[in-house]
Amino acid sequence: MSDTPKFEVIDRRKMKAEEEQESQRNSAPPAEAPSAPPASGGGPRLVVNEPKAAPEAPPEAAHPAEGEAPQPPTAQESREQKAAYDASAQRLEDLVRAQNPAMGAQPPVTFEHLVQQFYVSAMIQMGAGTQEGQRPRVDILGARTTIDLLGVLAEKTRGNLTAAEDKTLQTVLFEVRMAFLELTSMITLQGMTPPPPPPPTKS
Repeated sequence: MSDTPKFEVIDRRKMKAEEEQESQRNSAPPAEAPSAPPASGGGPRLVVNEPKAAPEAPPEAAHPAEGEAPQPPTAQESREQKAAYDASAQRLEDLVRAQNPAMGAQPPVTFEHLVQQFYVSAMIQMGAGTQEGQRPRVDILGARTTIDLLGVLAEKTRGNLTAAEDKTLQTVLFEVRMAFLELTSMITLQGMTPPPPPPPTKS
């Protein structure tokens, strides 16, 4: 005889066929059972579907604070990246020269190239280079930004340029500022032109 008595609950409000099915379901072990409080004797307790605690994220996985700047590369990382960049650029140049044997080696990029790039961008934004018969497309706000960038470049490189580099920068800055003044004067005059008077009314 088993130490644990078994009980079978039968719902007698249903028909006989349903009573047999109910009897079979009750005799099978339940899928879930409520948790029982721990016994005072320290024996095992039944725990059903106890939620598992979510694993804590390691400190390394924590996201940096919003707005915090990333760490700059180390000197070793910068040297390795520069070497990889130079090698990749050389492979590209070799490939282009293989397709165009008459093309010579590309000259190194200098400070004058940087200033010239800003100059061309500013003049195009102010409508230069427009083909004949077409209406110039002017980006006056973009031109102002480009000219201001040239001014920042002149300020930050003061005292670190050769005489030729400083002459080139100052000449370009003077020319684009003069072109900007002329263009904005035209825009201002056009915007302030009074409208034509209305035609006289017949009395």
